Amino acid sequence: ASEGTVLEGSSGEIEFRNVSFAYNGRTVIQDIDLKIPGGSTVALVGRVGSGKSTLARFIPRLIHPDRGQVLIDGKPVESLSLAALRSMMGYVPQETFLFTDTLRENVALGGGEKSGAVEWATEISGLTADLAQFPEGLETKVGERGVTLSGGQKQRTALARAVVREPRILILDDAMSSVDTRTEEQILGRLRDVMASRTTILIAHRISTVMHADLIVVLEDGRIAEKGTHQELVDRNGIYAAMYRRQYLSQELDTL
Repeated sequence: ASEGTVLEGSSGEIEFRNVSFAYNGRTVIQDIDLKIPGGSTVALVGRVGSGKSTLARFIPRLIHPDRGQVLIDGKPVESLSLAALRSMMGYVPQETFLFTDTLRENVALGGGEKSGAVEWATEISGLTADLAQFPEGLETKVGERGVTLSGGQKQRTALARAVVREPRILILDDAMSSVDTRTEEQILGRLRDVMASRTTILIAHRISTVMHADLIVVLEDGRIAEKGTHQELVDRNGIYAAMYRRQYLSQELDTL
């Protein structure tokens, strides 16, 4: 297949042009200029309240900037229909919402019409191992009258839902905070193939999650404080390097 048919004419390039946003009178995002090449993986890191999730939510137009523009493939997001815009995205928010339905239906909500697509997505998201515990596997009802899922299982279901639609743009907003580091590493290992040809926005607190990204953007008080690769930022000896040292030290202490 030619590149055009594979990508449906989209490279998945994302650009923030002088974007600012205030909420309840408080500036959350300030003068953000950032270009994310199509097919690259960009990690957003920073303290709680630094603006990471807000920045991600501009892309599927869940919120609108007060100033500036968000563009995909050079087109302002407002110029695309919401359906077209969101059909090219897989978005895993921090708060996962599941319907009172089967696990299969909850995953297929993302568009798993192709035969075997749901099984493929649950394999990648690490949910397959959990299925053995459920009375009817993928056909198990979840929610009010069904099985209650743990936080990690909910996140893995949401991740499968995002992956199943094979999106151009994948947004993972702290999508693995409820799983342990080892499980997260396994999921990331499987996700790498999926992420290889897609634009991925990765928001996370663990440095181990983001260190392999093509670009790491450090936000502080709604502004870009630093950006670069893991090695460049460690060498720079700024905010990111301090985060890295702190996490590395706590890991070392855990293993003593």
